[in-house]
Amino acid sequence: MNIGMYLSQNARKVPNKLAIDCEGRQFNYDQFNKEVNKLAHGLLGLGVTKGDKVAFMMKNSDTFVFSYFAGAKIGAVIVPMNFRLTSSEIQYILEQSEAKVVICDEEFEGTIATAKASSTVEKVIVVGTPTMPENRSYAEVLSTNVEDPKVEVFETDDLEILYTSGTTGRPKGALFDHRRIFNVGLSMMISMGINQQERFLHIAPLFHSAQLNLFLVSGTVLGATHFIHRDFHPVHTLQAIQEHKITHFFGVPAMFNFLLQVPNANSYDLSSIKRCGYGAAPMAPELVKKSMNLFKNDQFFNLCGLTEAGPNGILLDPIGHKKHLGKNGKPSFLTEARVVDETGRDIEVGAVGEFILKGESIMKEYYKKPEETKAALKDGWLYTGDLATVDEEGNITLVDRKKDMIISGGENVYSIEVEEVLYEHPQVLEAAIIGLPDEVWGEAVCAVVVPHKDQVVNEEELKQFCRQKLAGYKVPRRIFLEETLPRNASGKILKYQLRQQLNQVNA
Repeated sequence: MNIGMYLSQNARKVPNKLAIDCEGRQFNYDQFNKEVNKLAHGLLGLGVTKGDKVAFMMKNSDTFVFSYFAGAKIGAVIVPMNFRLTSSEIQYILEQSEAKVVICDEEFEGTIATAKASSTVEKVIVVGTPTMPENRSYAEVLSTNVEDPKVEVFETDDLEILYTSGTTGRPKGALFDHRRIFNVGLSMMISMGINQQERFLHIAPLFHSAQLNLFLVSGTVLGATHFIHRDFHPVHTLQAIQEHKITHFFGVPAMFNFLLQVPNANSYDLSSIKRCGYGAAPMAPELVKKSMNLFKNDQFFNLCGLTEAGPNGILLDPIGHKKHLGKNGKPSFLTEARVVDETGRDIEVGAVGEFILKGESIMKEYYKKPEETKAALKDGWLYTGDLATVDEEGNITLVDRKKDMIISGGENVYSIEVEEVLYEHPQVLEAAIIGLPDEVWGEAVCAVVVPHKDQVVNEEELKQFCRQKLAGYKVPRRIFLEETLPRNASGKILKYQLRQQLNQVNA
C-alpha cells in the first residue's frame, strides 16, 4: 500500500469521474493519473530517486496536486513549504530537510534562488516561465510516458516532512511514512463520514497538513471531486459553494469570520453543504454560532489536531456541539488522548495538565532532531506542549500553549478563556490575549483587539464587559487596538510576535 497506488486504482475504477477543477481547468481521474505519471517520469529523468526530498513552494493549484502524487509514486519525500516565508526561513527548511529538488510557482523563483545558496538543492522546477537559465520549466520536465512508474514503494517508506508552524520559534520537520498519512485520511473518513461522493472546496493552503492530508489525500483515495482555489477570497468562496454544490467545507476560524463579513452572505445558496470543519486555531463559540446561522447547518466539526499527528487528535462532533460548544472533544478514530500532570498521571476533572496523544498517525520523529524527538515522544505518547482540562464525560478542552500561559500575581490565566469573552463583544472582530512584563504582578494580562470595520472600541467599556464575565485577575489590564493580527498560514495568531512588538513599544 502506498498513497500513489490509490490514484492509479481510481483511474481504472472511475476514469471519467471529475477529479479536479482548478479555476476552470478540469481533469477526470484518468487524466489526473496521466498528468501525475508524466511528471513522475520527468522527475525520474532528472535523477530523483526513492528517498530524495522534493520541496514545494506553490500556492494551491492542479500542479501542486500533480506534484504531490508524482512524488508519492516514485518514493520521494515531499516537503511542502509555506509560500509566505522569507528567503532566510526557506533556506533553513531546505538545508534542514536536505531537499534535492524544489518545485515552485514563478513568483517565488527569486526567493528560492536566494534561499538555496548553501543548501543541497540541485534543481529548481518553475511552474510558469523561468527567468534564470539554470532552472527548468514544469512543462519542460514532463515526460510523454503516461504509464505508472515502475518504482516499488511500500507503506513504510517516508512520504512527507511537515514543518511545524513555528509559533514559538524555529519550525521542526515531522516525518511521516505512507501508512501514517493513510491513517490520517482514514480517521477523517470514519470520524466525519466522508465518502466518494464528496465535492471538496480547497481554499486553505495545501502546504498545510490539514487541507493536504485530511481532505486532499483522503478525498483522492476515495475518488471524490476536488475544487481548488489558488487564493482565499470570501465572495469567490460563497460563489463556488453555490455553483459547484460543494458538500464539504473546511476553513480556519479567520476564514469563517471573513465569510460573515460579506454584506450579502445570506443571499447565497449554501444548502449543498453537508458538514463544515474548522481547526488549526481556536474558534470562539460566538463565531461558531454565527457560522452555523450562515450555513443554516449544525453539522459542524471542531478538528483539533497537531502537525506532529498528521494532523490528528481530538474532535467535537455535531452532537458534541449541542452540549459542549467551546470544548475540543474526544479522540478521533485511531487515536488515544490524555491530559497528564508533570509526573505523567492523568489529571482530575477541573485541573489543568498537558495534552498528550497516541495513535496510528503520530510522526516517526522530528527529522534529524534526536533530542527534540526524545522530548516529544515518550513511551509511545506524543507530548504536545498544549495545556488542557477534562470534564466528567471525557471531553478535552485546550486552554493554552505552555509558553503562552500567563502568570499574573501568582494566578494562572489561560488566554482562550479571556479571548472567548472578548469575541462576545459586538464591536470586537478579532482578539488575542498575551502577557507582558509588569513590576507589580510579574505579568499583566493584555488584550490586542481588532475592531469591526467602522466601529470604535472603548477600552474602559470593554474592560467592564470582561469584569461581568471573568474573575478580576483575568480582566485585561491593558488593551491595544490594531488593524490586523499577525498569523501564520494555518491561521494561528503569532503571539510571540505580538509580545516582541508591544515590549518594544513599552520599553
